[in-house]
Amino acid sequence: MIRQFRFEAEIYESLSCLPMQARRKLDAVGVKIGLAQWQQLGRGQRLMICHAPANSDDEIAALKLFIEETTVAASGSRPTELPDEVRRAANPPATPPARLVERARELGRNLTQKDWDRLDQDERYALIKLGGEATPSHSLEAALVEFER
Repeated sequence: MIRQFRFEAEIYESLSCLPMQARRKLDAVGVKIGLAQWQQLGRGQRLMICHAPANSDDEIAALKLFIEETTVAASGSRPTELPDEVRRAANPPATPPARLVERARELGRNLTQKDWDRLDQDERYALIKLGGEATPSHSLEAALVEFER
Protein backbone atom coordinates (compact mmCIF):
# COMPACT_ATOMS: atom_id res chain seq x y z
CA MET A 1 0.00 0.00 0.00
CA ILE A 2 1.26 3.46 -0.85
CA ARG A 3 1.25 6.17 1.77
CA GLN A 4 -1.06 8.98 0.77
CA PHE A 5 -0.61 12.56 1.89
CA ARG A 6 -3.59 14.92 2.14
CA PHE A 7 -1.76 17.73 0.33
CA GLU A 8 -1.73 15.66 -2.87
CA ALA A 9 -5.13 13.95 -2.49
CA GLU A 10 -6.25 14.87 -6.02
CA ILE A 11 -3.27 13.05 -7.52
CA TYR A 12 -4.37 9.67 -6.17
CA GLU A 13 -7.67 9.75 -8.05
CA SER A 14 -6.24 9.99 -11.55
CA LEU A 15 -2.54 9.27 -11.03
CA SER A 16 -1.97 11.92 -13.69
CA CYS A 17 1.19 12.91 -11.81
CA LEU A 18 3.62 10.86 -9.77
CA PRO A 19 2.62 10.74 -6.11
CA MET A 20 5.37 11.67 -3.66
CA GLN A 21 5.86 8.09 -2.49
CA ALA A 22 6.28 6.89 -6.08
CA ARG A 23 8.88 9.63 -6.62
CA ARG A 24 10.77 8.49 -3.54
CA LYS A 25 10.65 4.91 -4.75
CA LEU A 26 11.96 5.92 -8.20
CA ASP A 27 14.79 7.87 -6.57
CA ALA A 28 15.71 4.81 -4.50
CA VAL A 29 15.60 2.61 -7.61
CA GLY A 30 17.74 5.12 -9.49
CA VAL A 31 15.49 6.09 -12.39
CA LYS A 32 13.48 9.13 -13.39
CA ILE A 33 10.31 8.93 -15.43
CA GLY A 34 9.28 12.13 -17.15
CA LEU A 35 5.69 13.30 -16.83
CA ALA A 36 4.93 12.41 -20.45
CA GLN A 37 6.36 8.91 -19.94
CA TRP A 38 4.33 8.47 -16.73
CA GLN A 39 1.14 9.56 -18.47
CA GLN A 40 1.70 7.07 -21.30
CA LEU A 41 1.70 4.18 -18.84
CA GLY A 42 -1.59 2.42 -18.24
CA ARG A 43 -3.36 2.91 -14.92
CA GLY A 44 -2.46 -0.64 -13.85
CA GLN A 45 1.21 0.02 -14.57
CA ARG A 46 1.11 3.27 -12.59
CA LEU A 47 -0.58 1.50 -9.69
CA MET A 48 2.01 -1.28 -9.80
CA ILE A 49 4.86 1.23 -9.56
CA CYS A 50 3.10 3.00 -6.68
CA HIS A 51 2.37 -0.16 -4.71
CA ALA A 52 5.32 -2.43 -5.51
CA PRO A 53 7.73 -2.96 -2.63
CA ALA A 54 11.23 -1.55 -2.95
CA ASN A 55 12.91 -2.40 0.33
CA SER A 56 15.36 -5.17 -0.50
CA ASP A 57 17.95 -5.32 -3.27
CA ASP A 58 15.85 -7.96 -5.07
CA GLU A 59 12.70 -5.84 -4.86
CA ILE A 60 14.56 -2.77 -6.13
CA ALA A 61 16.05 -4.72 -9.04
CA ALA A 62 12.64 -6.19 -9.97
CA LEU A 63 10.92 -2.81 -9.80
CA LYS A 64 13.64 -1.17 -11.87
CA LEU A 65 13.27 -3.85 -14.55
CA PHE A 66 9.48 -3.44 -14.53
CA ILE A 67 9.78 0.35 -14.86
CA GLU A 68 12.30 0.11 -17.68
CA GLU A 69 10.30 -2.46 -19.65
CA THR A 70 6.92 -0.75 -19.24
CA THR A 71 8.27 2.72 -19.95
CA VAL A 72 10.02 1.61 -23.13
CA ALA A 73 6.93 -0.30 -24.28
CA ALA A 74 4.59 2.63 -23.58
CA SER A 75 6.69 5.59 -24.68
CA GLY A 76 9.51 4.15 -26.77
CA SER A 77 12.09 5.73 -24.49
CA ARG A 78 14.00 4.54 -21.46
CA PRO A 79 13.75 6.25 -18.09
CA THR A 80 16.70 8.44 -17.17
CA GLU A 81 19.33 6.89 -14.91
CA LEU A 82 19.86 8.95 -11.77
CA PRO A 83 23.25 9.65 -10.22
CA ASP A 84 24.11 7.98 -6.92
CA GLU A 85 23.64 11.23 -4.98
CA VAL A 86 19.98 11.35 -6.03
CA ARG A 87 19.53 7.71 -5.06
CA ARG A 88 20.97 8.49 -1.64
CA ALA A 89 18.61 11.46 -1.32
CA ALA A 90 15.71 9.00 -1.12
CA ASN A 91 16.84 8.68 2.51
CA PRO A 92 16.72 12.23 3.89
CA PRO A 93 19.40 13.66 6.17
CA ALA A 94 19.20 13.88 9.95
CA THR A 95 19.08 17.68 9.83
CA PRO A 96 16.76 19.88 7.75
CA PRO A 97 18.44 21.42 4.70
CA ALA A 98 19.08 25.16 5.08
CA ARG A 99 17.22 26.00 1.85
CA LEU A 100 14.13 24.18 3.13
CA VAL A 101 14.30 25.94 6.52
CA GLU A 102 14.53 29.30 4.72
CA ARG A 103 11.61 28.50 2.42
CA ALA A 104 9.49 27.45 5.40
CA ARG A 105 10.39 30.72 7.13
CA GLU A 106 9.32 32.66 4.00
CA LEU A 107 5.92 30.99 4.37
CA GLY A 108 5.72 32.07 8.03
CA ARG A 109 6.56 28.61 9.37
CA ASN A 110 9.45 27.53 11.53
CA LEU A 111 11.16 24.24 10.76
CA THR A 112 13.48 23.52 13.66
CA GLN A 113 15.62 20.48 14.37
CA LYS A 114 13.03 19.42 16.94
CA ASP A 115 10.30 19.61 14.27
CA TRP A 116 12.50 17.65 11.85
CA ASP A 117 13.15 14.96 14.47
CA ARG A 118 9.39 14.39 14.81
CA LEU A 119 8.97 13.77 11.08
CA ASP A 120 9.31 10.32 9.58
CA GLN A 121 11.44 9.62 6.51
CA ASP A 122 8.48 9.90 4.12
CA GLU A 123 7.53 13.32 5.46
CA ARG A 124 11.13 14.55 5.36
CA TYR A 125 11.52 13.37 1.77
CA ALA A 126 8.29 15.14 0.77
CA LEU A 127 9.39 18.43 2.33
CA ILE A 128 12.80 18.27 0.68
CA LYS A 129 11.23 17.59 -2.73
CA LEU A 130 8.67 20.36 -2.26
CA GLY A 131 10.91 23.04 -0.81
CA GLY A 132 14.53 22.03 -0.94
CA GLU A 133 14.99 22.11 -4.69
CA ALA A 134 15.68 25.05 -6.99
CA THR A 135 12.01 25.96 -7.41
CA PRO A 136 9.69 25.41 -4.45
CA SER A 137 6.36 23.72 -5.04
CA HIS A 138 3.07 25.45 -4.38
CA SER A 139 2.29 22.42 -2.15
CA LEU A 140 5.07 23.15 0.35
CA GLU A 141 2.91 25.15 2.72
CA ALA A 142 0.12 22.55 2.65
CA ALA A 143 2.65 19.82 3.46
CA LEU A 144 4.15 21.83 6.32
CA VAL A 145 0.67 22.32 7.79
CA GLU A 146 -0.19 18.63 7.34
CA PHE A 147 2.99 17.50 9.08
CA GLU A 148 2.64 19.81 12.11
CA ARG A 149 2.13 17.93 15.34
